[in-house]
Amino acid sequence: MLHGDGYMFFGGGFMWIFWILLFVAVIWAMKAISGGSKEKSGKLQNNDTPLDILKKRYAQGEIDKEEYEEKKGLLSK
Repeated sequence: MLHGDGYMFFGGGFMWIFWILLFVAVIWAMKAISGGSKEKSGKLQNNDTPLDILKKRYAQGEIDKEEYEEKKGLLSK
């Protein structure tokens, strides 16, 4: 009865929204399952040696010079 009064357009608009939201949800789920963000995947694929990691920690100020020298000596053995 309401088909000529724009009812189909209104219902069709919601159908488009439904399909778009479904598509976005599927893409989001696939990203979450496959490894998440680039930051996480970058850390997992990092090929830094322990000495490289130690140098970065020292450069970022996470450890002081004494701790750096101590751990560097342990890694050199």
